[in-house]
Amino acid sequence: MGFEERLNEAIQRGKQRSSAKQAQAEAQAMSEDELKRLHNQYRLQLSEQIEQCLQKLPQHFPGFTFETIFGERGWGAACRRDDIRISGGKRNNDYSRLEMTIRPFSSYHVIDLSGKGTIRNKEVFNRSYFEKIEEADIAKFSELIDLWVLEYAELYSSKS
Repeated sequence: MGFEERLNEAIQRGKQRSSAKQAQAEAQAMSEDELKRLHNQYRLQLSEQIEQCLQKLPQHFPGFTFETIFGERGWGAACRRDDIRISGGKRNNDYSRLEMTIRPFSSYHVIDLSGKGTIRNKEVFNRSYFEKIEEADIAKFSELIDLWVLEYAELYSSKS
């Protein structure tokens, strides 16, 4: 086999490699759309559960107000309460809040649950839990949402 034949074969292999990379990029783009679709499906399901859980807090702790969160920070809900404490002629404001969101789709291809709890101006927890979208166990996320709300309710009731 002469140099000319080997050169032609090398060029042919390069073209095949290029077309294989292009086909792989197209397949990856389709999987990117599929990942976005899955993320949206999970986000809707989980943000609905977050709303249902957090809407129950004001029923058990009067003074809390419920709000829906959506946008750049993610989708979910929050409950907050502002209290005024007067002691020794001084006025103090106490701020309590529980916020839980599902963060927006990102290039990391994960479903990301974040929760932040504050009681009487002190942060009691700031958590994040994530899994790859294609491997996500929605039951685990649902369980964490319930646990974080229950933990916050227990902490709030012990400090009030």
